[in-house]
Amino acid sequence: MSHNLLKGKRGIIFGALNDQSIAWKVAEKAHAEGASFVLSNVPVAMRLGAINELSEKCNAPIIPADATSTEDLKNLYTQSMEQLGGKIDFVLHSIGMSPNVRKGKGYTDLNYDWYQKTLDISGGSLHKTLQVAMEMDALNEWASVVALSYIAAQRIYPDYGDMADAKSLLESIARGFGYHYGFKKKVRVNTISQSPTPTTAGTGVSGFDKFLAFAESLSPLGNADANACADYCVMMFSDYTKYVTMQNLYHDGGYSATGVTAEVMDKF
Repeated sequence: MSHNLLKGKRGIIFGALNDQSIAWKVAEKAHAEGASFVLSNVPVAMRLGAINELSEKCNAPIIPADATSTEDLKNLYTQSMEQLGGKIDFVLHSIGMSPNVRKGKGYTDLNYDWYQKTLDISGGSLHKTLQVAMEMDALNEWASVVALSYIAAQRIYPDYGDMADAKSLLESIARGFGYHYGFKKKVRVNTISQSPTPTTAGTGVSGFDKFLAFAESLSPLGNADANACADYCVMMFSDYTKYVTMQNLYHDGGYSATGVTAEVMDKF
């Protein structure tokens, strides 16, 4: 049911690949809540995914961009403001990729060229997205930027590899830019630490199915799915959260605050 929470707002949504993507669900929810927005992803992901279907469904133009390229980002903001008819009110950063994880390289045996790519794609791209926006004055006052994170930024999950470092960087950038952009334009910047979610990226992590079941057994409310995460993102884009910034917000059914449950203990 729509409440027009984003009526009249303009946005950019990075990272929609297919209907399993959190970014895809966010686009559907944002459209239902009255927003107009641009969809963006790297060209290779767009060829592999089904983003044209989402574009038609949400009446959202597609503008390819590599978020690690400041030139691509400048073009993205310029075209987005032209096509949407004004400055941007919300941005979803749903970007993450590790060549080391994809190729089975463990945390103590990293390829460092790939490591730099992991940090740049999965963390540094948020800094570039925000820095270019600030330089271009592309975001309206009280705009909301949300980046998707994971609790491996704070705790050890061995198979998550160097993506844990990237998520730590991502959360630090959200705090840093949340401070500077807040004082300059009242722009708020937050990360959402989501439950393990069976997206294309998530299922690429070794042992994902077992870990999904473990998280479910440790979360009092159960794992939050992609649809629920999309609802949370829409709330963060709305005016109901105008004074929330520089936060890492856990959206995980209580997993992050639970030490142990009876169900887990019974297995031992």
